[in-house]
Amino acid sequence: MAGTIPVSPLAPASFPELPVVAGATFAATAAGVKYQGRTDVMLALLQPGTTMAGVFTRSATRSANVLDCQAKIGADSDAGAAIIVNSGNSNAFTGKAGEGSVAAICAAVAAETGLPEDRVFTSSTGVIGERLPHDRITGKIAELAATQEAGALEAAAQAIMTTDTFAKGSTTTVEIDGTPVTIAGIAKGSGMVAPDMATMLVYIFTDAQASRPALQALLSGHTDKTFNNITVDSDTSTSDTLLLAATGASGVNVDGNAAFAEALHQVMLDLAHQVVRDGEGATKFVEVQVTGAATDADARTHAMAIANSPLIKTAVAGEDPNWGRVVMAIGKSGAAADRDLLTIRFGDILVAEKGWVAESYTEEAGAAYMKAQDLVIAVDLGLGDGASTAWTCDLTHGYITINADYRS
Repeated sequence: MAGTIPVSPLAPASFPELPVVAGATFAATAAGVKYQGRTDVMLALLQPGTTMAGVFTRSATRSANVLDCQAKIGADSDAGAAIIVNSGNSNAFTGKAGEGSVAAICAAVAAETGLPEDRVFTSSTGVIGERLPHDRITGKIAELAATQEAGALEAAAQAIMTTDTFAKGSTTTVEIDGTPVTIAGIAKGSGMVAPDMATMLVYIFTDAQASRPALQALLSGHTDKTFNNITVDSDTSTSDTLLLAATGASGVNVDGNAAFAEALHQVMLDLAHQVVRDGEGATKFVEVQVTGAATDADARTHAMAIANSPLIKTAVAGEDPNWGRVVMAIGKSGAAADRDLLTIRFGDILVAEKGWVAESYTEEAGAAYMKAQDLVIAVDLGLGDGASTAWTCDLTHGYITINADYRS
């Protein structure tokens, strides 16, 4: 479907030039999982000594792929690793057949590469409830293994797209003790985006050296401030997977290193924002800032209530500064709030305070602000020091058009 949908008006000007991450190679091909002639499978191979960390959806109906990755991710190993991903079919809600598909793919990758099966990580994304034609994937593994390239990460990003209108990539380099350490990542996601421990499919690669516990802790902590604070439509996927691979090729250990932690956060936040900017039918990117809450948890509850509100999102689509809907979302969230202590701003415009519309506010100013592509809705609860930021997009007729015929 991606080829039939206009590129999001919020898309970056171009796909970034991703650097080679030493110790990682990639390949992509068309296997015909759902559509003929469309690149839909990617394989990443990682050198021996690679450390793997991951976070996953907590959906009760998560896919066989997610369950398999969760079972494998906590093990330490000196072996290399592989990540194989297909689009077009999520292999979710497919019972024992889904488990069989994962086992067949892992076995085929292991046989072709010499890797242990417990170091093969799979992901599938696409339609739920249809059996995965895994033989189409296993039939391409020899080709994928033979065509590995260090510079093929963009091709991998294209292979994992479903309703995405653009491939998503991000990178940064940080110098640690005089040695550059590279981080590069790709993501897919456009709809069914309201993560719960991860979001959609995200794969991040670095040549840093790290212990598995330290890498896992860092990834989990950053996820709560990035991917877990975005939403397109309030629906959590059955397939959400975020994998981080540290190949160790740079020889620089980053356990406890603040500069590396900040660089990783930068890449994760960039990818998370790109997912929102590609929200199905989106025309506006919205940052929701909540401060002054009783706790950080309360702040996040309020922020997500605002970000997920269909009434707010449709008002944004219509460029209507309907601040009353923000008041509604705060009131319904269930977190602590006091009507007379609330302050609401649209960007730098003071909209409401002390339980009423601000004397300085004009509807004309609000309407003019809402015409921008990037918007900020800021709320201060006046109750404490709790703060959280969420990111979302508007809800347009385009979202309905895409999802009304998603399976066709």
